[in-house]
Amino acid sequence: MQEPGRSDSAPADYESTPVTRAEYIAAIVHLYRGELYRANSWRIRLDNTTNWAVLTTAGLLSFSFSEAAHSHWILLMGIALITVFWGFEARRYRFADVWYVRVRRIEENFYGPLLRRDPVSPEREWGKLVAEDLFRPRFKITRLCALRTRLLRNYWAIYVVLLFAWVTKLFSQPQPARAWAEIKRRLGEDLVPWWVPLCYVSAFLLATTALAVLGPRVDGDGHEHDSIIP
Repeated sequence: MQEPGRSDSAPADYESTPVTRAEYIAAIVHLYRGELYRANSWRIRLDNTTNWAVLTTAGLLSFSFSEAAHSHWILLMGIALITVFWGFEARRYRFADVWYVRVRRIEENFYGPLLRRDPVSPEREWGKLVAEDLFRPRFKITRLCALRTRLLRNYWAIYVVLLFAWVTKLFSQPQPARAWAEIKRRLGEDLVPWWVPLCYVSAFLLATTALAVLGPRVDGDGHEHDSIIP
């Protein structure tokens, strides 16, 4: 039955309606479950991207070493392809970090004090921070920070395998010239100079090393994000 003086289109006035302790706890529990589900969903996407990179690397290695006639450029092109996956994963990491930061804030300021029987939260007005982030979501880390994190977590090992396989390919399966005409063809304009792949690999190693050593490690608020998502 409709209350007198109240229309069906009247908006709910939550500001002036008192919230009991049980209602507050129930709301936080449901919020936590929802944020945790989203964080886990993005974690699965991160794992999928890493699996693509690993399977692609395995396929490139198998094809490259199956025959000596296969060029070593296959492995160098594989490095470029893995870099594309690396960029995808860094982007997904930035999205996953948004949900993980919310989950950690609820855990540290609600569940932690609740389990310790200490009603004081370590971070004051943490609920307001979560509410503002719900209204205006934003990335907590930069692209360079995300790239550095995923490089140190997973992709450095994949790159090491590809580079080691490339060097092994050059020394174990060389392609010697069997005739003078073939030598002339290799010295022709259509042949890529020997220094091109060397410069390619050197530039890649220099860029990734500089990112790993000099890249950003924390966000503007000073929070460490490297250990949030394994």
